[in-house]
Amino acid sequence: MDIYLYRADIVATAPPPDVTGWDVEATDGHIGKVDEATNETDAASMVVDTGFWIFGKKRMIPAGVVTSVDHEDETVSVGMTKDQIKSAPDFDKQDTYDDRDYDTFGSYYGNYRV
Repeated sequence: MDIYLYRADIVATAPPPDVTGWDVEATDGHIGKVDEATNETDAASMVVDTGFWIFGKKRMIPAGVVTSVDHEDETVSVGMTKDQIKSAPDFDKQDTYDDRDYDTFGSYYGNYRV
C-alpha cells in the first residue's frame, strides 16, 4: 500500500528524519505531538499523541498523508482536518508495529492520500 510511503517531494533525505516529539499540524490547527515513528519500507507511519484534544487518544497516521516536514520548526503537517483524525480508527497503545493492522488503517487513510 503506497499510503505508507512518504511522497517524494516531502522527504528528500534518506533515511527520513526522526520526528519523535515534533508537533503535528492538521489543516485546521495543532493536533498533537509525534509519540513514535517508523520509517520501515512500505510501513512508514507515526503515532500522534493527541493529548486532551480527543481525551488522550493516540492515532497512527501513515506517511502518505504527510504534506510537509519542517526541520527548523520541528513540525509535521498532514492533509487532514482535526475531525478526520478524530474519526480515525483507535490506536491501541499496547500494540507493537508488528501487531498493527495496516490494512484497517490504510483503508481509512487511503481516502486522504495527498
